[in-house]
Amino acid sequence: MTGSIPLAVFEGAAIFDGDRLHATSALVVEDGRVVGIVPTDEAPRGERVLLAGGTLAPGFIDLQVNGGGGILLNDAPTLEGIRTICAAHARLGTLGLLPTLITDTAQVTGAAIEAGLAAARDRVPGFLGLHLEGPHLDPRRKGAHDPDLIRPMTAADLARLCDAARRLPALLVTVAPEAADPQQIAALAAAGAIVSLGHSDASAAAAAASFAAGARLVTHLFNAMSQLGSREPGLVGAALDAAGVRAGLIADGVHVAPLTMRVALAAKAGADPVFLVTDAMAVAGTDATSFELNGRTIHRRDGRLTLADGTLAGADIDMPGALRVLTRDVGLTLPQALRLATLAPALALGQAGLGRLAPGSAADLVHLDADLALTGVWRGGLPGVRFSGQ
Repeated sequence: MTGSIPLAVFEGAAIFDGDRLHATSALVVEDGRVVGIVPTDEAPRGERVLLAGGTLAPGFIDLQVNGGGGILLNDAPTLEGIRTICAAHARLGTLGLLPTLITDTAQVTGAAIEAGLAAARDRVPGFLGLHLEGPHLDPRRKGAHDPDLIRPMTAADLARLCDAARRLPALLVTVAPEAADPQQIAALAAAGAIVSLGHSDASAAAAAASFAAGARLVTHLFNAMSQLGSREPGLVGAALDAAGVRAGLIADGVHVAPLTMRVALAAKAGADPVFLVTDAMAVAGTDATSFELNGRTIHRRDGRLTLADGTLAGADIDMPGALRVLTRDVGLTLPQALRLATLAPALALGQAGLGRLAPGSAADLVHLDADLALTGVWRGGLPGVRFSGQ
């Protein structure tokens, strides 16, 4: 995709700017950047992009993407693997993401880091950095991770991660307090890594110590972690209570019940403390019915991805699907739901300039119809994916 549109005016849809909806307005784009949102009758002359109702919004941002387009990052920890995953998710409306490596060997982890550095140098569209989910987790809360590869963090591991954090655009590292102590978490945070707690059976006190050391996110809240109990609040309770701690949420209606999501969103209301993740796997953007993970077959059926024993292994949902769950089943307004897929993950990543349509921001756009089906995608104001009716 080359070139740019000198001046384009998007009109005919409500416009979500990352914070609120604008009715009877037009989005003005020049040279791939947003100029502003103006009343339709005040829009300057330029190439018109006419939208048939629905909503125009910033491209989605996803901080947990294990794969897509038929591959997992674990199986293709290469520049081309990252390029394939980013391209697959662009077709689903996600224009900024963290390819995610789940628990693997030190060799594969090293290869993924090198691939991420190459992707940054090549400016792969959509690549925002890496998410390393493991291997420093608690095997008691392994989920679909291979327990034989889970291990405590060593000094060599810490040095490698700190070096990667300094060199990558962003590095998100999911660890369990049982496998990474507060000193290691503090060192990671000091090096620039975003530390997230997950796959952990930690007590609330242990989680609080990790937050105090510098951890500031929680990976897929409620899943693969100690739950909120009457006498022991667990990692869930600590996450819901801690000020300044943000949490990823898989809103497919399978990983977390709508009522539970409603309670969590109420507990964490304000300052964008919850953001959507898809936890997407290799089948994202394909019609495949199964794939392999660490030599085990993952089955895709009825909106679920599971091992043979029924253990969930990632999620089978895209961002528009999650928005439908949030608005239909959880009861969020459309602006509230859209914020969780755009500005909220950008803020969790520490990138306040992403996930919004403001003067100077990249014109990375998605269009959703009245049923929240994706009907168009633009990167830098240029059409990346066009759908029927556009």
